[in-house]
Amino acid sequence: MFRSLVTAGVMVALSACAVGPDFKRPDEPSVTRYTAAADQTQRLVYGQTPPNDWWTLFQNEELNRLMQQAKEGNFTLAAARSSLAQAEGLLAARSGTRLPQVNLGGGAGRQQLGAQALGDFQLPTFTYYAIGADVRYTLDYTGGIARSIEQQRALAEYYQHELDAAWLSLTGNVAVQYFTIVFTQAQIQALEELLAEDRTNVDLVARAQQAGIVTKVDELSARSQLAQDATLLPPLRQQLDTARHALAVLLGKAPGEWADAQSQFTAASDLRLPEQLPVSLPSELVRRRPDILSAESQLHAATAAVGVATANLYPQITLSGNVSQQSTRTGHLFDASSLAWGVISGITAPLFDGGTLRAERRAALQAVQVNAANYQQTVLHSFEQVANLLQAARHDEELLLAQTEAMETARSSVDLARKSYSAGNVGVLTVLDAERQSLQARLGLLDAQSKLFVNTAELLLAVGGSGLSGS
Repeated sequence: MFRSLVTAGVMVALSACAVGPDFKRPDEPSVTRYTAAADQTQRLVYGQTPPNDWWTLFQNEELNRLMQQAKEGNFTLAAARSSLAQAEGLLAARSGTRLPQVNLGGGAGRQQLGAQALGDFQLPTFTYYAIGADVRYTLDYTGGIARSIEQQRALAEYYQHELDAAWLSLTGNVAVQYFTIVFTQAQIQALEELLAEDRTNVDLVARAQQAGIVTKVDELSARSQLAQDATLLPPLRQQLDTARHALAVLLGKAPGEWADAQSQFTAASDLRLPEQLPVSLPSELVRRRPDILSAESQLHAATAAVGVATANLYPQITLSGNVSQQSTRTGHLFDASSLAWGVISGITAPLFDGGTLRAERRAALQAVQVNAANYQQTVLHSFEQVANLLQAARHDEELLLAQTEAMETARSSVDLARKSYSAGNVGVLTVLDAERQSLQARLGLLDAQSKLFVNTAELLLAVGGSGLSGS
């Protein structure tokens, strides 16, 4: 009994061993800032992380509704969910290989044995019946099976992070298309108002020309201005249609069947930027961003694969047994005398394989180096993206201030030009030129506002939204 207990203890201890390197999560980066220059944007709050539903910082119910529709209807997100479910199923299947495999079997037959089995001894033809079970267990003393389970678990984590990345990408695209639609609507409205003014100017100049107050050149100039301004409208309408179609697809709808395809969204003046923008520190970013976590999971899977390849170099030990009831009569099939059983152990060791197993291990080690480099590159790329967007946040505010000032100056210039024209101090060309500059300033202001909203959304994504798993 003592010897059996010692043997069992040794087997358990051996089964707990696992060859190959243990995975260690990469260290957090030592850098504490994203950009070399100090950022002066007052709205940034470092050391805080955005909420999982980051778009709620814009306090826009229309945007919240679109996000919910995208979550329910987007097919790319559905495919990512199915990929995760598939990976979890494969993990469950792989985990089962660590346990004994038990099969139930049975059969009936009629047989005549010949000299190959009995020699000169002869038996009459007989009918037999049998039912029983057999069990097979591979002793995982090298940890190869455990490493394969670890590898599959890392791959399941990879697909979880890919699902999170798909969700974040989806929410970012919905926000970008939404803001594009809102500000394109505003640009179209501004242009249509200007075209109405152009038509009024044409009528006024035409009547003045008929009265002999102005020349035909002034009338043609007014009509030319109207025609030139009208050419700006079709590209904006195409931009609006393209954004609407893209948003419909993100929501899982065909452009022609989306109920809100032609509806008017919130006015640009009603949009609000977040009062504060939380920005994760670099050390927090590497533990939150799904693309970084995906690269980490791939590195983990590659590390576990080294253990699998190493375990293949060692002998494989299997234990098997069977127990069954066998009889030539069904009435005696379950009698004690019909019991048959057997216990078998086996070992298989690689002697010569042409270097295949060792080459596979070397390849697995190189795969670790590849994934380690990919991880580092992913981290650096994420820092670059955040740095660019932080600088964009500052430059967008500078651009917005400049465009606002240009808009106010252009508006004053138009008022002054119209008064001077009414007083007969300037010609119609001066008025038309002032209106052209006013239009450019107004469209430029709306474009600057659009960039600010879009870059703000992209910054909230870049600083580490946690995706669906954190929702």
